[in-house]
Amino acid sequence: MDPAGVSKIMGFMGANLEQGFASLDEASECIASYLPHRPKRQDLSGLAKNLRLGADGRYRWHWDPRFVTGGRAPSQLMSDFDARCESIAIPVHLVRGRISELVAEDEARAFVARMRYGRFSDLAGAGHMVAGDNNDAFLAAVTGFLANLAQEAGHD
Repeated sequence: MDPAGVSKIMGFMGANLEQGFASLDEASECIASYLPHRPKRQDLSGLAKNLRLGADGRYRWHWDPRFVTGGRAPSQLMSDFDARCESIAIPVHLVRGRISELVAEDEARAFVARMRYGRFSDLAGAGHMVAGDNNDAFLAAVTGFLANLAQEAGHD
């Protein structure tokens, strides 16, 4: 992971950690500012799945805030993860958004190369949140990966 990209994402995720958002529209505006390459969504039902409505009437991200406020440094997490990669004995497919500021293409390729059954897709028109940025390309990459596995296993 690129440290500058990690810092930017952690800043975004932590910016509204305590106060949350007054509405789904406010959360959507915040996301649109952070991801100007992505068209702003008119239907906010998908966004509602990523937020929790608190007893105070404010929306907050559904993930554990300790991801941002505590725990181990991203560099330590990656070091531990890298050390385990070579022992992964199942097929792994890394799908990267080509305009990701978090994962560089050369690092993604090196990561996949360390695995016995690693595969890599680099998708145009997507950043770190690949499925949100280009869901059709993401779905095609994943189903293609699964179809190749089935074919290699002798299933049609």
